[in-house]
Amino acid sequence: MSDVALPGSIEPAVRKGPNLDHGINPLQGIIYLGVVAAALLFVAYSIYSDIDATGTRVTSFVPYILLFVALLIALGFEFVNGFHDTANAVATVIYTRSLPANIAVVWSGMFNLFGVLMSSGAVAFGIVSLLPVELILQVGSGAGFAMVFALLIAAIIWNVGTWWFGLPASSSHTLIGSIMGVGIANALLRGRDGTSGVDWSQAGNVGKALLLSPLFGFALAAVLLFALKIVLQRATPALFAEPKGDQPPPTWIRGILILTCTLVSFFHGSNDGQKGMGLIMLILIGTVPTAYALNRALPESQIVQFTENSTAASKVIEAKAAGHNVAGNPRPAVTKYVAERQITDETLPALAALVLDINKQVTQYGSLAKFPADVVGNTRNDMYLVSETIRFLMKDSKNGLNADEAATLNKYKGSLDAATKFIPTWVKIVVAIALGLGTMIGWKRIVVTVGEKIGKTHLTYAQGACAEITAAATIAAADIYGLPVSTTHVLSSGIAGTMAASGSGLQWSTIRNIALAWVLTLPAAMILSGCLYLIFSRLF
Repeated sequence: MSDVALPGSIEPAVRKGPNLDHGINPLQGIIYLGVVAAALLFVAYSIYSDIDATGTRVTSFVPYILLFVALLIALGFEFVNGFHDTANAVATVIYTRSLPANIAVVWSGMFNLFGVLMSSGAVAFGIVSLLPVELILQVGSGAGFAMVFALLIAAIIWNVGTWWFGLPASSSHTLIGSIMGVGIANALLRGRDGTSGVDWSQAGNVGKALLLSPLFGFALAAVLLFALKIVLQRATPALFAEPKGDQPPPTWIRGILILTCTLVSFFHGSNDGQKGMGLIMLILIGTVPTAYALNRALPESQIVQFTENSTAASKVIEAKAAGHNVAGNPRPAVTKYVAERQITDETLPALAALVLDINKQVTQYGSLAKFPADVVGNTRNDMYLVSETIRFLMKDSKNGLNADEAATLNKYKGSLDAATKFIPTWVKIVVAIALGLGTMIGWKRIVVTVGEKIGKTHLTYAQGACAEITAAATIAAADIYGLPVSTTHVLSSGIAGTMAASGSGLQWSTIRNIALAWVLTLPAAMILSGCLYLIFSRLF
């Protein structure tokens, strides 16, 4: 590769890197397009099968056209996420000559796919919980579609823009900024204070994860490299050497580097792939609630457990609501609490009434699969509303609950979430394909920045391994705790940490621009999505 910078890149490469220019084989292009076509057909068939299983009669194709467009945009976000974020995972194996570039991106794409398929879904619904509750409850309305389109298109625009300039920016950061922008715009449209449009406690948890993970990546990678130098430098000096031309590293070092790249790719898929899943589920619930509003595959044993948990929870809430009553429909009072987070005399009596109503419906039909088409959407909204109410009550210091009462309500919340927060296997498969295919396209710009423009010297084997180990461990921990983190920031900060620890020096122009992208991502995504939401809310 020459020393001439790519369009929009930060500065010319310090020295010659590996060969990144591989021509596209026509057969590979045909196979690639074939996979895309097969994935789209699989989506259509899966939706048709799920709807057919419910016995729903199709009276209009307009919702399904909107559904198809929304799904394309959601999968487009995951595709862009693939070539934007996953380039970080392959940069180290490419620049240490452990794998040729064309093989590395395919290898990474495969393990991104496996990571998505084996993900838990906790991150998916953590992202969704940032959205305004009133929009989630009306996701099938014009406002709901405006929300989904605005936040996804805003995220895609910013991701593609930062990719064009070769800047490692965070897709997680971008999506969360887009969600916050929609929430604030929605609150302002409804005549409320803009700060009421976002769950700031949840946003704070996500923000801490995004803020601390790069700092943690820098420090851990630096400490890890320093420890390796003390223990292994004399015994295995080859580990701390730079690649010689295009020669691969010693076999055992190569194995470590490929393994760490594999782990980063896998955990990137398991964490980042879930963000698209949660939004796809919102789209499906809004357009075809009969098939996707409730988990129709929930076994009868869990229905029995649901009834028991519901009875126990209603007793706790009724005891706290003693002396107060709610007349008429309890939903407005509960919705008001979720929107404003202020307990009134009506909150707990309304919640108790809603819990009893849900339990009555579940007991009446005996199975979620037997719910009539005309009530399934409303029941799902009731369940989601009660689940969110309990979540906020647990955070409220004035809730007056003891440890046993809190445990009872959390157990009931778990039953509600099992009925409403689920991801069909076919959704995981198509998100995995989108993320995997995205990994194999457009990776070069970010790879060059990560591989050549962070440190002043060439990446050594030890530096690459330490950065990858740090990234894999950080993303895996975040996945366990259901928190979104930035693969981009963790890995690039890890490389910077190893450069600092080895005394190699940093290219501060690159660090400055990456930091600038990090700072601007949140406000830029918020402004983009807020403006798009205002436009789409008028159109829909």
